[in-house]
Amino acid sequence: MKKELDQIDKNILNKLSEDARMPYSGLANDLKVSNTLVHQRVNNLIEHGVLEKFSPVINERKLGYEWSAFTGLTLKEDSSSESIVEELRKIPNVTECYYISGQYTLFVRIVARSNEEMRSILYDQIDHIKGISKTESIIDFGCAFRRNIPL
Repeated sequence: MKKELDQIDKNILNKLSEDARMPYSGLANDLKVSNTLVHQRVNNLIEHGVLEKFSPVINERKLGYEWSAFTGLTLKEDSSSESIVEELRKIPNVTECYYISGQYTLFVRIVARSNEEMRSILYDQIDHIKGISKTESIIDFGCAFRRNIPL
């Protein structure tokens, strides 16, 4: 079910997109509304699934993960995608996984500390998952930008 957002909801989401750690009292102050209203609206956005979670954005490169790749996965049978997704979930270096259309069934993002680690993840782990017939990777040289949708 689609949730209709009014201007207060949009303002709250925009402020949280800028700084998810902003206290509700700060939000209320900035938006000139009550603290209670902010609490109610945030809870309502969570209940409707518009706001899924608050989580930190970790700079992987600062932690030594110098390599990143987007990898398309061709499956032997698309019907086996759920079990393959469960196996991919077990590999900590696979940070994202998407169902897509086109020549691949799944598209994943992989991070690694080195070229050798990336090779090992691809050849020793992903290629051994039952049901994957082929992988094709594109090396990521850095994110130009990332943002939430405009409200």
